[in-house]
Parts: sequence; C-alpha cells; structure tokens
Amino acid sequence: MNEALLNIRWTIGDVSPAGFEALRLSLHGAYRLFGPGAAYHVCVNTIALDEARRQTGAVPDGIRWHAVAPEVPLVLRPFLDSAMSEGTAWKFLPLQIDPGVRELALDNDVILWAIPDALARWLADESGAATLIAADVLMGHGQFAHMAGPEPRNSGIRGTPAGFDLESAIAAVLRAHPAKLESELDEQGLQIAAMSQGADPLVVGTGDVSICSPFPPHQPGLGRCGAHFVGLNARSFSWDYYGRPAHEVRLDHWRRYRMELYRRVGLTPPAETKQPSMEAAAC
Repeated sequence: MNEALLNIRWTIGDVSPAGFEALRLSLHGAYRLFGPGAAYHVCVNTIALDEARRQTGAVPDGIRWHAVAPEVPLVLRPFLDSAMSEGTAWKFLPLQIDPGVRELALDNDVILWAIPDALARWLADESGAATLIAADVLMGHGQFAHMAGPEPRNSGIRGTPAGFDLESAIAAVLRAHPAKLESELDEQGLQIAAMSQGADPLVVGTGDVSICSPFPPHQPGLGRCGAHFVGLNARSFSWDYYGRPAHEVRLDHWRRYRMELYRRVGLTPPAETKQPSMEAAAC
C-alpha cells in the first residue's frame, strides 16, 4: 500500500551511459530534497530491469523499480502506431502511479539540487487543482500547439495534484483534436495541453531549471535549482556541430558539469575517468 503523500517517478529506457548516470544523480538529488516521506518510482522500458539498475548504479534505499510492458492505455490506443514512433507514450506507461496521490514526474536527465519556487508553490497548494509543468526555450508542442498555450513549455517536469484524473484530461484533448502521436513533440504537446485543462499550470522557469545543452538557443549553464540535460539520452546524432559530431559535443558539455553535479546532489564526485561515448554499447 502506498502511504506516501508524494509519488516521484522517472521513465527510463535503453539510453546512453550518460543518461543512466544522469538518472542516478536525479534520484539522489530528489531524495536529498524530499527525503523518505516521498515514494520514488523508476519505470523501465525496452531494457531488462536488472540491466537498468546495474547501469544506473548506487541509488538511495527504497527506490521502487517497475518493469513497464508496452500496454498502451485505452485512451491512447487509437492515436498511436504499433511501433510507438520516436518512443512516444512511454511517459504514459503507466498514466499515474496512484491517482489518489500527488505525483511529480521527472525526466531522467532532470537533476535538482534545490526546490524551484513554482514547485514549492505546487507542493503547498491545498486547492487540489494546481498542476505543474516546466518552461522551455523553444516551442515544441507538435500537433497540439494550439491547445498548449502561447509560451514554450517542457514536460521534463510534470506535477499533478492528488485526485487529478490524467486519463480524462488526455481524453478531453484527444476528443477536441484527434491526432495520431507521431513524435516526441506530439507527446509533449499532449501532456501540456492535458495539464492546462481548466486552469494554467504553475511553471518552473528556465532560470530555476535550465534547458541545458551546448546547442543554442538551449542554455549552456546550470539553473539556480537544477538543470535539464536535453539530448543526453541519445547515443548518437545524425548531424555535426561546427565540424564535430554533435553527440561528442553534447557529451563534452556533460563532462564539463558532472563533477559539480555530484557535489550539488550531496555525493562524493567519482575519480576523474573518461566516460564512455554515447554510442558505446553497455557492457
């Protein structure tokens, strides 16, 4: 039985080694902020549970790991192709850990070391109506852009209050705009539109949690409270950046900050060793 007042969840698949390291830091950062009173869930897809745990490494006690089968919720089945293009909908499996409990969903590459103002307001809200989403630096709402509001938003941080019926919110969006989900941007736009039903969500600003990557207009530095290392999960990119493979540039940027990230989440930084390349196979 889940007796926590807050569920925190992550979704992880067969990502790069740096993506698993980011998950380890994300778990430690969240546990340091929210402590044993919250429940921590990692939903694993497209990779064996034991392998995901091995690649993630040492994490706080009490993390709950779930093997997620590709059983798409009924509300989404008419709107997905059989291949779940670009990994769309994994963040919806399951839709919610427990609809009766406040839930904070974090991307594995979102690392927090302090509580952003908007997140603090969401945690303190007693109306039972406030939702939470992150800001972005680029519009990326796919086919649901007209329903996701006029400002760029990012689903790397998503909060729902206790009793929030995410399935009904998604169903309402899809009734109004019955579009097939074909990309990660469609998945993101659907989430943001669903979270915006009835009232605007609270928004974690990019000054608090930066959209952090070396590629403009992303932000090269850390935020006051955290950073979202977008693109870190990819093993490779099909393009170059100023004459270098883009995935190498992405990984160098991660290496620049990783020791500081360990310190910020309360861990002893590891010995300085060269991290495996993004496309290196897990061994």
